[in-house]
Amino acid sequence: MTKSRCPTIRAVLSEIAREAGQRFGDRAVVVAADGVLTYEELDRAADALAVQLSQRGVARGDRVGLLLPSGGDWVVAAVAVSRLGAVFAGISPTLSVPERATLISLLAARLTLTDPTLLDGLPLRAEIAVMKPGSRAIDSAAVEPAAVEPAASALSSPAADHVAADHVAAENDAAVICFTSGTTGQPKAAVYCISQLRGIQSIDLGPGAEQRWGGGSPMLASTQFAHVGMSTKLPWYLRLGNTLHVMPRWRAEDALQLVAQHRISTLGVVAPQLALMLRSPLMDSLDLSCVTSIIAGGAASAPSLIREARERFGAGYSIRYSSTESGGVGIATAFDSPEEDGLQTVGIARPGVEVRIADEQDSPLQTGEVGELQLRSAAVMQQYWNDPSATHSALTADRWLRTGDLASMDSTGRVMLAGRRSEMYIRGGYNVFPAEVEAALLEHPGVISAVVVPYPDEILGELGLAMICAQDPERPPTLEELREHGSHLIAKYKLPDMVVIAPSLPLTTAQKLDRAAAQTMAIKLLEA
Repeated sequence: MTKSRCPTIRAVLSEIAREAGQRFGDRAVVVAADGVLTYEELDRAADALAVQLSQRGVARGDRVGLLLPSGGDWVVAAVAVSRLGAVFAGISPTLSVPERATLISLLAARLTLTDPTLLDGLPLRAEIAVMKPGSRAIDSAAVEPAAVEPAASALSSPAADHVAADHVAAENDAAVICFTSGTTGQPKAAVYCISQLRGIQSIDLGPGAEQRWGGGSPMLASTQFAHVGMSTKLPWYLRLGNTLHVMPRWRAEDALQLVAQHRISTLGVVAPQLALMLRSPLMDSLDLSCVTSIIAGGAASAPSLIREARERFGAGYSIRYSSTESGGVGIATAFDSPEEDGLQTVGIARPGVEVRIADEQDSPLQTGEVGELQLRSAAVMQQYWNDPSATHSALTADRWLRTGDLASMDSTGRVMLAGRRSEMYIRGGYNVFPAEVEAALLEHPGVISAVVVPYPDEILGELGLAMICAQDPERPPTLEELREHGSHLIAKYKLPDMVVIAPSLPLTTAQKLDRAAAQTMAIKLLEA
């Protein structure tokens, strides 16, 4: 987290929140369980909390953990940390106690802000400050009396004048840390600097992003705020004047009611969430004509799901591929692309993003060859916090991000995923990539979602065990039907040897398929 000698600029989140407070005033920025927060209140509360943080010793470059529920307090805390030139790192409260403790220890934060219900199991030596839900401030009664002055008196202190001027930052000052999901090993902390936040804003908003103000709309917050999709994109959400509607716990019925009530036009979801929404009886009783576009990421979209969603919502459907390390931007299909693209491709590079398929020496491969998918853009993380070895493994010298995903690319630039090397299993001497088998299963009209995992076998070494969610749970497709269907798409040795039916697939807190949990679940269902 080095400091630059380049010309200084205003810290992007702090500056935007200040301007948004003046432009949007009493418009709600967040509606959540901890209350309604307006843009004007956000600006004012962030100043007060920044003074409290400064009095607790938080300074430029320090790391501050945000172990808070998604809502107004979280947003106020993020802006307050930015006002001091410090770095905020969201820690999802949906993680288990040991997982949260691991991330706090990894972060080695100067301070962690947390909800009073989330104190159990935190590292004993960690510096903790409590925010009561809806307070927008540190609870002085929950810390040593001398540690924090009341926010009201703090606002009249000299420190308040410093905060009101906003921290002046450099382009490569660190600003945000996002933790990876840890589905492929120990979670890592991806660092984003001011320059990356600007890059993400430019890719998402397009040309003239720095001059855009307003034009926003109500949004349904479908993931935790600690996720890269909120932590790094919050600046441009505020720039547009969006209103974020947060559910304490995601439920299809609640999501549909919020969409209808607030006339939400864009649904940002993962495919399993969308499948649950389409199953809900509220789909036929609510006016959902407001929905004009659906953005689905985090999991594969079956062609049948794309077709049904487009028909019933009357909306365009775009599949997105990205990662924590890519800044939540990467590859996309067009909203009006053929539904078969959901099976065959994740689309083409978005404007501002470069894509290539490379071999193990990072040399580009020819069209149609399978290799590692690599991305490069101004949005790609700067580094992993305090982990130069992992950073070296993830980024080439010229800053191509090694995604770890295998893929090929056709002559038009469309990317076809082939799975991850780490997920491959060997059946009778043949390599099988689960993603390829899952894509074939998803083309069956009776399959909503699918995962394929290896199952040990004394003769062949490993067999393919498929776990599917069926369109009609009362009459799910049989193994024979799935194999017959898939035999026209992939080699027979790749077809699943066994199948189990599940009501849903396990997801991580980032709403991505949790393969480790899926393997455990599938084997339990098979052996039950």
